[in-house]
Amino acid sequence: MPTYSYKCTECGHAFDIVQSISDSSLTACPNCGGALRKVFGLTGVTFNGSGFYRTDSRSGSAGDAPKSSSGSASSGGSGSSGS
Repeated sequence: MPTYSYKCTECGHAFDIVQSISDSSLTACPNCGGALRKVFGLTGVTFNGSGFYRTDSRSGSAGDAPKSSSGSASSGGSGSSGS
């Protein structure tokens, strides 16, 4: 469930509350009974890993390096143990 921030327009009391998306917004301040307003802030989101950037699909050298090194190690290992 998301966390919403509220601030009273009269006394300035600010607080966070966990509410369901289907729940109605709070309207009265728990301290003074004044009107509440939702506070919207910037959310810092960081996407880590492959596939989030346009350049991820274009870097073929990074994807080819593990395939060629693992392929040559397995073929070299099997050739030397067979001899």
